[in-house]
Amino acid sequence: MPPPRWLSLRRRPQPEATRTVEPDSRTPPGPQGPWLADPDFSARLHSATLTLLDLVEDVMHDDFTMTEAIDGFRYHAADLLNIPDQYGILVEAEAAAQIVQAAGLPAGPLFGPTIAQCLARIETLSIEDQEKLVRAAARRYATTTPSRRPARTRQVPAAPAVQPRRLTR
Repeated sequence: MPPPRWLSLRRRPQPEATRTVEPDSRTPPGPQGPWLADPDFSARLHSATLTLLDLVEDVMHDDFTMTEAIDGFRYHAADLLNIPDQYGILVEAEAAAQIVQAAGLPAGPLFGPTIAQCLARIETLSIEDQEKLVRAAARRYATTTPSRRPARTRQVPAAPAVQPRRLTR
């Protein structure tokens, strides 16, 4: 797949002397265990979503539609969002859902058809109105910081002590 159109506008070539030989050396670390249960990784995904919303707004100044601006960041998540590339799709989906919610539309499930339908509806708006929605989504999302505490587990009550059966006559 060719790189997105916006990438050539934003990427500056590095001088040959500073390029790293090993591409894996710059890959950010993934979650510790399941990604949903890692509060530090959740915080990084949250931060990546905020960064993506800022980048989308910035790219829209170059006459890209909102959907064009969102699409493709997942391929550059390690460089631009400081998360492993395979998690970039989650950040794109979350950013899209946040924009839909900022428009006052029902987002529905994160990977459901409602978000795509709402994004198509938002794209009928002017670029300026779309940029306002992206800014509103970023402001709104910035106030919803993820919890860095481990999930609380429910205490299981101790089993009652078993009393020996009494013999009755």
